[in-house]
This record gives sequence, C-alpha cells and structure tokens, in this order.
Amino acid sequence: MPTQTTEATGTRRRLARIATEVLAPWVWVLGLPLIVAWKVTGYHVGETVLWGLVVGVTGSLIPMAVIVRGARKGKWDSHHVTDRAGRLVPFAVCIGSLTAGFVVLIAGGAPHEMIALAAAELVCLVAALAITFGLEFKISMHAMVAAGAAVMLIRVYGPWLALVFLGVGWVCWSRVELGDHTKAEVTAGMATGVVLGGGVYLLLDAILA
Repeated sequence: MPTQTTEATGTRRRLARIATEVLAPWVWVLGLPLIVAWKVTGYHVGETVLWGLVVGVTGSLIPMAVIVRGARKGKWDSHHVTDRAGRLVPFAVCIGSLTAGFVVLIAGGAPHEMIALAAAELVCLVAALAITFGLEFKISMHAMVAAGAAVMLIRVYGPWLALVFLGVGWVCWSRVELGDHTKAEVTAGMATGVVLGGGVYLLLDAILA
C-alpha cells in the first residue's frame, strides 16, 4: 500500500508539473495573440504573424527572457517567481514591455481585437500588481491568464471553445497540488481573469468595433 500511495503521489506531481509548465502564463500570452490574430485578420498569414508577435514578443518573450535570466542569477526562486516579495520587478518588466507593444499596435493600425487583447492583458497585470503588493495576496497568474484567455477565445471562435476551461481547471489544480498557491489564490486568479481579462476584452471589442 505505501508503494502504491507513493506512486500515485508521484503521478499527481508529474501531471501537476506538466500543467504548470505547458499552461504557464508566458505560453498563453505568446500563443493567444497568434490564435486570435489568425481569425481577426481573415486568416492572413503575414498580418497574423505581425500583430500576433507584437503582443506575444512584448507580453511574453521579452519579460520571460528577463525573468529566466534573473532566476539563473538567483534573484528569484524560479522562472515562475513563486515568492510574492520577488514579483515586483517581473511585474514592472511585463507592464513596461507590453505597454510598448500596445503603442505599436495603435500606431500601426492593428485590428481592434488585438488592441483590446493587449489592453486586457495590461489591465490584468496592473490589477495583479496592486493585489499582490497592495493587499499582500499572492494571486495566481497561472489561473488569471488562463481564465482570461479562455473567455477571449470563446468570444473570437465561438462557445465550443468553452472546452478550454478544462485546461484552466487543470492548471489551477496544478498550482495547489505543487504547493505554489492556495485554493483561495487560484480561485481569485481565475475570477479576476474572467471578470477583468475577459470583461475588458469584451467591452473594448464592442466599443472599438
């Protein structure tokens, strides 16, 4: 029995680690803009790559490059920055970089859906920063980003993509299973992602259309 219990625990940990890495915020923020751009540009490859990467690079790749480098130098506990106190610089880098991308979208005449997407991501980042340090509550970015992305995908591609919430549930479970977040932290993250991330996107999509 102890061996079976140990094996079951090991399997749960492996599944949790897979979810945490495969459905990490940087993965969503890199992939989501390309998926949305593909539809809103009328399946135009060039425009998809252009606008998708403006958001993906400034919102994901540049911040992650800074975070990974800092983690390797010991500035943070890992590339997920699970320590609440260490999240200030990563948040600042993400907000600054994505703001630059947002300006490029507006100046370049990007589809309004892409502008709405970047704006929604910025609002979530600012809210997460305020909650993390103002309320001293380590809200789950994994949950927030995944839930917000799910709402946006449903809006762009239709209700059948509600299936994405299965992935949201998986990554939320993984954060608790790995001990990186409490149930309250992932619940708050998911709710914030839906209300702010998804809500801001829906609102701006309607206003800018």
